[in-house]
Amino acid sequence: MSTVWKVATGICTLIAAFWGVTAYAQTSDVKEKPPLYTYVGNWSVPRAQWSEMEKQVGASQAILQKAVSDGTLVAYGNDTSLIHTPEGSTQDSFWSANSMAGVINVLEQIYKAGGGNSPVLAAATKHWDAIYVSRHYNWHSGSWKDVYTHSSSYKLKADAPEDAVETLSKTLIVPLMEKQLAAGSIHEYEVDTQAIHTEAPDSFYIFYIAANAEGLDKVNAALRDAMKANPLGGQAFGSMVDFTAHRDGLARTTATYK
Repeated sequence: MSTVWKVATGICTLIAAFWGVTAYAQTSDVKEKPPLYTYVGNWSVPRAQWSEMEKQVGASQAILQKAVSDGTLVAYGNDTSLIHTPEGSTQDSFWSANSMAGVINVLEQIYKAGGGNSPVLAAATKHWDAIYVSRHYNWHSGSWKDVYTHSSSYKLKADAPEDAVETLSKTLIVPLMEKQLAAGSIHEYEVDTQAIHTEAPDSFYIFYIAANAEGLDKVNAALRDAMKANPLGGQAFGSMVDFTAHRDGLARTTATYK
């Protein structure tokens, strides 16, 4: 096969893949939702201080629970990393609202209550914050302890269409996650981009909270089945995403969703 023919075949494959996803999007009933903003405070805490970090998280619970009760927030929780990396966080706290004001007002309340001045936080080797926004998300109402959050980060290719995240969400991610939500394998999912760009604005993130460890296997199995059933969707995903920058994370989670 000549080089020209190989290139032409590859281009045709990508066009076909993208056309298949676009056609699906036109018939899909997946709709964007009101923006969901999520603040995440990440900490890298020495192992000897982990038990103290749990106490620090508990000190903010009254503020967060009140904010959910009065409608300022729709969710809050905390994570402890299970798969550690040299540069990653060991713990984080998060909360979500349908407005930027909601997450910022709660952050200010916690600061004023002295939440950022405890000895355990002062001992942290690293700290960084992020605010994400999502238009594609869903959850079960309730509170859970010691469930599991799986996170995936992706970087779009330079030539990806401007609506790449929306297209991939509507055609691939949301249908898959909605089935897992209905089956009870997961409690929550969201497709995020950064609302405050502390990183390059070419990344997006998929988070889901598995109901138990078995839920992680069920999502992975469903993903494999979906790729077999819709190979063009998998090719389209690959045509838009630079997989060399892809990373996953896994954490133990305690969370409340209204």
